[in-house]
Amino acid sequence: MKWLAAALAFAVISLQYRVWFSEAGVHEVGQLQQAVVTQSAQNEQLAERNRQLAAEVRDLKTGMDALEERARSDLGMIARNETFYQVVPARPVAATTAPTRTAAAR
Repeated sequence: MKWLAAALAFAVISLQYRVWFSEAGVHEVGQLQQAVVTQSAQNEQLAERNRQLAAEVRDLKTGMDALEERARSDLGMIARNETFYQVVPARPVAATTAPTRTAAAR
């Protein structure tokens, strides 16, 4: 009976050793949990992106407003009875002051 108890104790200890100290034990479980968290965050970002793209597709299919906005911003198109004005910023005025003498030139 003592031998059986000793053999069972040895088996339990050896199995516990593999769980706690081997590569496929608790350490790997922690790494896999971290990988799941990272992948879940990435999946949520991609799901949000998919929702935005689906809404944009729905707008482009159903309404002319979204299509017109896209044509104006991406292609630079204007409507028939509109006049296009392009505002160009003024050039900065060049400095007209005479060059000053430096200490080395004196």
